[in-house]
Amino acid sequence: MGCVSVTIDIAGLPREHTVFEISPLAELGVALHALSTPGHHPGLHGWVTATTAGLCPDLADRLHEAEFLWQTTHSDVLLPFAGLSASPGRPGATLAEELDLVDRLDDERFAGAALDFTCGTSYGKGGDVLGDPVYRDRTLALAAARGPQVLAAARQLLEDLPAFRAWLRRFLEDCDEAFFADAWRRVAPQLAADARHKAEILRHKGLAEALHAVSPAVSVDEGLTRITVDKLISGRTTAVDPAVGTGLTLVPSTFGWPHLLVLQAPGWRPVIHYPVGGPEFTGPGSVELLKLRMEALAHPMRIQLCRNLARTPYTTSELAEAHGITAPEVSRHLAVLKKAGVITTRRRGRYVLHQLDVAVVARLGSDFLEAVLR
Repeated sequence: MGCVSVTIDIAGLPREHTVFEISPLAELGVALHALSTPGHHPGLHGWVTATTAGLCPDLADRLHEAEFLWQTTHSDVLLPFAGLSASPGRPGATLAEELDLVDRLDDERFAGAALDFTCGTSYGKGGDVLGDPVYRDRTLALAAARGPQVLAAARQLLEDLPAFRAWLRRFLEDCDEAFFADAWRRVAPQLAADARHKAEILRHKGLAEALHAVSPAVSVDEGLTRITVDKLISGRTTAVDPAVGTGLTLVPSTFGWPHLLVLQAPGWRPVIHYPVGGPEFTGPGSVELLKLRMEALAHPMRIQLCRNLARTPYTTSELAEAHGITAPEVSRHLAVLKKAGVITTRRRGRYVLHQLDVAVVARLGSDFLEAVLR
């Protein structure tokens, strides 16, 4: 495995076009992700438990119906300001303003972004999900592998997109009323303070220092032409495409740790959604078991597979396609990981799905967990 990272071309980008902003919709998105995938966020266990217990049955059901938008990772739909070329490239001041921005996304952009992570194998490289029957069938086949709930949501989105968009907005508004408005009042001051602090570093010490303050995983070259984000994926985007609108937005998050997210889809301005703070992990384990797990996770390809499996269940054939290796090779790696007890396997119809046991990996240390979830 060669060096993997996401790069952002910033050659010629004016400093004032790099901005730190807070986003209530982005924070709601990662809060919903935490509710759907609590194993990714052990530091939020108390909040997740209390919030889940307080949800009315109808809202809990709807959360489950829509979780394909945030269960795997944070859908670009929840960063709409980056997909509107005519907008100033900044989030709205309120959740209502940001939901208005979602409404302004054209149908193809909305549908492609909504289905990209759960029902696609290559982020940002999908086809015309609304107009191409072949790509549509492929999307539905991948949705079926994720279970009947995801398949039903994908079908609803494709068959009656206006109704789905209206349904999603009502759901997000109901989440705000049920639990997020209170959470946002608590975290917004911290996020605003962090954004101001990072902006001051940028103004007085320069881009390199500001990015290092965001995360040691984010850096810029000496010529200030390219930002590199150390992640277990490869990707490339630009902040200086005049057809899209120049600019780079960095958005802090309290609910997001350990995810360091990069919006890098073609036709969208790049966004770095970065965590503020993070919990510590502790946990006992035998030396023999620890050795077995560390050896299993030391292989570069198995680290890559773990990145996929940390976010959502995958079949062997999906992993083979995503990484360009054969299904037998994937099976051999999965056997090692399963023997070490770091993945689980279950059957859903004719599909055999594999997923990383995030709680087990968390006990090995936050550095590895942060790397695969970054």
